[in-house]
Amino acid sequence: TLEGMPRHASTHAAGVVIGAKPLDEFVPLQTNDDVITTQFPMTTVEHLGLLKMDFLGLRFLSVLDDAEKAVRQKDPDFSLSAVDTGDGATYAMLSAGDSVGLFQLESEGMRVLLTKLRPYCLEDIISAISLYRPGPMQSISRFLQNRADPGSIRYADGRLESLPGSTSGCIIYQEQVMMIFRALAGYSYGRADVVRRMMSKKKVAEMEREKAFFLKGAAENGTAPETAEAIFAEMSDFAKYAFNKSHAAAYAVVAFRTAYLKCHYRREYMCALLNSVAGDNRKVNLYIEDLARAGIRVLPPDVNRSEEKFSVDFSGAEKAIRFGLNAVKNVGHNAVAALIAEREKNGPYRELSGFITRSASAQINKKAVESLIKAGAFDSLSGNRAQKLCVYEKLMDG
Repeated sequence: TLEGMPRHASTHAAGVVIGAKPLDEFVPLQTNDDVITTQFPMTTVEHLGLLKMDFLGLRFLSVLDDAEKAVRQKDPDFSLSAVDTGDGATYAMLSAGDSVGLFQLESEGMRVLLTKLRPYCLEDIISAISLYRPGPMQSISRFLQNRADPGSIRYADGRLESLPGSTSGCIIYQEQVMMIFRALAGYSYGRADVVRRMMSKKKVAEMEREKAFFLKGAAENGTAPETAEAIFAEMSDFAKYAFNKSHAAAYAVVAFRTAYLKCHYRREYMCALLNSVAGDNRKVNLYIEDLARAGIRVLPPDVNRSEEKFSVDFSGAEKAIRFGLNAVKNVGHNAVAALIAEREKNGPYRELSGFITRSASAQINKKAVESLIKAGAFDSLSGNRAQKLCVYEKLMDG
């Protein structure tokens, strides 16, 4: 009785429905966790003729923007849109598997793929992003072998060899599926795109009906039945998870820009990256370990040198990354802002008592000062942590 009944209402992460008039004139609405949503599923909304757009928010776009601004502080003319997408040093870094913290390229499996692929152009990054997905993933070994030895490429049907956008004899992109339907079974562009959508939406029943049309068209165009069957099966498995190439290319541009910044402006990029994951201890530790492998130190917070967020510290002989004061527990944004404003106005803090006197008007409480002491933010001032913990409450009471 219960099978197939709706269990709950879910919200699409990025789907936005657009209409010419207020949507409640077309579809019933409801709230899901304070978000206004349609009561109809996305397929019904599409059939009704409403426009559904997916607006994908990428954290890495903010990371790129923050890193670019940091680089411009020392190189005012720097522009990410003008960087050379054929930069050899960036591809050498990727080929070495040094891709922790990069968009779409930081998983362990992807790092292994990059060391085997040894990319040398943007097209290779597009291929890597497209291959490392559940459907196309089964073609990785064949792709790498065929790429290394083009003479080993074999096509089930000779007409596939002449298709544009060849990827070492492997199907990687949805556009290739469309071209195969056209070349072997005589499909129109429109119908080929409809079939691509069926595959990507996993519409099994509709695909079974379409299979008969494909086999009939392939037979009329001279393709052996067993060959057509095998090609259709491969495409069906593949297309469930495949990207279209334009999507993969857009991702590859973002991925390359993150790689370029990490290669040439590692400190600025990693600062922006750390700020984007502040509060996620697992990610913060992962990126700090990656910086350690590159020989870059991450210094503890300091009331005289730290900014609100992670920042590049130029005060020592080496350029290090300094923890931001926001990372200290029990120290709120307002307290940090007041602390930094006082430091910039009246100079660095010299001792704990002076800090407490100067910060009294900022309403920095005892819990915040205790946390700053324990985090090492006062280590550059006279006295050790134990001494400061003994006296800070009396000083604040005074």
